[in-house]
Formats: sequence, structure tokens, C-alpha cells
Amino acid sequence: MLLAIDAGNTNIVFALFEGDKVIGEWRISTDGRRTADEYAVWLLDLMALRGLQARQVKEAALASVVPQAVFEIKTLCRRYFHVDLLIIGDPGVKTGMKTRIDPGSDLGADRLANAIAAWQKISKALIIVDFGTATTFDVVNAKGEYLGGVIAPGINLSLDALQRAAAKLPNVGIVRPEKVIATGTVAAMQSGIYFGYAGLIEGIVSRIRDEHGAPMEVVATGGLAALYAKACPSLVHLEPDLTLHGIRAVVEMNRK
Repeated sequence: MLLAIDAGNTNIVFALFEGDKVIGEWRISTDGRRTADEYAVWLLDLMALRGLQARQVKEAALASVVPQAVFEIKTLCRRYFHVDLLIIGDPGVKTGMKTRIDPGSDLGADRLANAIAAWQKISKALIIVDFGTATTFDVVNAKGEYLGGVIAPGINLSLDALQRAAAKLPNVGIVRPEKVIATGTVAAMQSGIYFGYAGLIEGIVSRIRDEHGAPMEVVATGGLAALYAKACPSLVHLEPDLTLHGIRAVVEMNRK
């Protein structure tokens, strides 16, 4: 089995693959101070509830945008699973995808994993929209080359900032309102965050397509992708585990 780990700014996702199937998936809030032993106590108990044991894990791989978490996750894999951790972005780790970004620029391992997985699934010019801590748009051309992208504030991040800055505004959930024009404060906030981001998504996708000058498919991932697909006609392909499948794809490339 493969243990695929996606360390994001908000959550760290641990998933077990048997072949290309996810057979277990668990998430924990990101905390750079958490130790390997703390991860182990939490993860091994959850695995045991599914009848899974540490000795079944033969490989482990990580896509991380949280540098302070990498050492303890590497220690977790060695101490409790007895495997070396493959880290996407490390020298010598093959990804199978050329990048055409500016020299010296960083590309988040999660964004690269998304691009790899989406290209393997569709193999056409692509825009990948990821609803994470940030809302990101990544562009792959028809040759399978990563061209660059867009980073916007995440939906939950924007809503949290609004609630913190305006003392009288309440906490609200993200839902699809029945109408745009709201007749109350809560509904007005929900309309703004939902339809505002729907407009942002459609607007950026449209501008990317115009600038690229060729037909492009759109793949959406992240927890809010399905909700926003109801208001965004461009979000045709929904892939909730895209990053994890990208990690798996990189492992397979390096295994060969």
C-alpha cells in the first residue's frame, strides 16, 4: 500500500492507496509543532478502525506547502511505517511534467500534483481550479507543460477576514442562496461570498482561455468544488482527490 500525504496550510490529509483506489482517507489540522509521535497515535488508531496495519504500508510520498511539517512527517514514516518518504519537489524526484515558470519561482507541490493528475486523466489543455486555503488556477498546455497560474484568497479565508474586520457581522456558513438580492444580513453575506466567488471563478477562467487562445478543459478540486459547480458552468470535471492521485502518479513514475 501507498501512504500519500498532502500537507496544506489548513489541513494535512493522509490517504492509503491500494493500486489506484483510495481505501482510507483522514485529515488533521495543520500544526507545524506536531510531532511524529502525535501523528502516529492519531493515524494508527484511525487505520485500525478500518482493519489496516502499519506493516501493510510499503511506500510513502508527500506533497507539502508547510516546510516546518516535513521533518516530523519524514520521521513518522521511518519510525512507524519503516519506509523512506518520497517528497515531491526534492532533487531527483521525477514528475514527468515540464514547467515554464520564471527561473527561481516556487511552485507549490500540491499545485504540481494537481496538474500531473489532471493531465493524466484528460490529456488536453487544462485549467485546474483548487478550492483550498487559497483558490488557485493552474494552466497546462496541450503538450502537457505547466505554464503558470493564478492565486486568489480562499473562500473561507475571505469570509473569515470579513467577519473579523466587521464587528457586527455574524459567522455564516457557505451555501448557495436562492437569490442574489438578499433581505437580511446573513443572506447578504452568503450571497456575496457565493456569487462573488462564482463571478471570480468564471471571470478568471474566461480570461485564461482568451489569453491562451485555444480550447481548454476545466478540472475542479477541493471541498467546495461541487457547491460552486452549481453556479459555474465552466467547472465540468470534478475530482475531489486530485492532489492525492497526483502524488500517487509521481510515486509510480519514480518506482519505474
